[in-house]
Amino acid sequence: MIQLHIADGVAEVVLDAPEKLNALSLRALGEMDAAYRTAEDAGVRALVLRGEGRAFCAGRDIAGVDPLTDDVPQYLAGVETLMRRIAEFPAPTFAAVHGACLGVGLGLAIATDVVYVAGDAKIGSPFASLGAMLDSGGHALLYERLGAHRALDLIYTGELMSGAEAVAAGLFSRAMAVEDLFDFTDERAAVAASGPTAAFVASKRLIARLRGERLWDALAEEARGQESLRTTADYREGFQAFQQKRKPDFTGE
Repeated sequence: MIQLHIADGVAEVVLDAPEKLNALSLRALGEMDAAYRTAEDAGVRALVLRGEGRAFCAGRDIAGVDPLTDDVPQYLAGVETLMRRIAEFPAPTFAAVHGACLGVGLGLAIATDVVYVAGDAKIGSPFASLGAMLDSGGHALLYERLGAHRALDLIYTGELMSGAEAVAAGLFSRAMAVEDLFDFTDERAAVAASGPTAAFVASKRLIARLRGERLWDALAEEARGQESLRTTADYREGFQAFQQKRKPDFTGE
């Protein structure tokens, strides 16, 4: 599921489950965390995150998950652990985002230092169709970059932004043609790895302090909200409709 390659001081973490659009189970979150720890122990000077196949990451893998017994806090705790690992990685990090970047996939991008996206990538969290609430730090990102009105518009409608729209709105770094994305990201990571990485990490830590605890506070509140919603009829209906590939019938209960 998770591949790690290290060469010339640059680590590449690859989400490698293209048949499920790189959706992440709890086990896969742990594998990713282990890959980042291995890369850190190897002393790499830059890291690239990307996905195989048609997507970066379509979110959580809920195949076979029963909404009645789903351990939401455990899964979201795993998401927070991984996002902190990514955010605190002691070298510049880059993500190459193409195709779907949804839910926890969006969280991975939020935690990465620099995000380059394909212009036609699909970015957001269509939780409106699941009877659940946006998680993985999405509230913090959308409010911080877009303001309350646009953030709630996207949440209520479940609409996705293209990569080009996300960059124009200030969510991520640069948008480009998908065929250029991986090479461009690799080149930028190589440049960073050959630069004054101690200075880069000092800047990274300063930016984190300026940003404050908003992201982590949002993650904690999202986890509490998601667990409270798990017992609602709409949450069960949204989960089951997604698994059965049909349109949900929500009642507001």
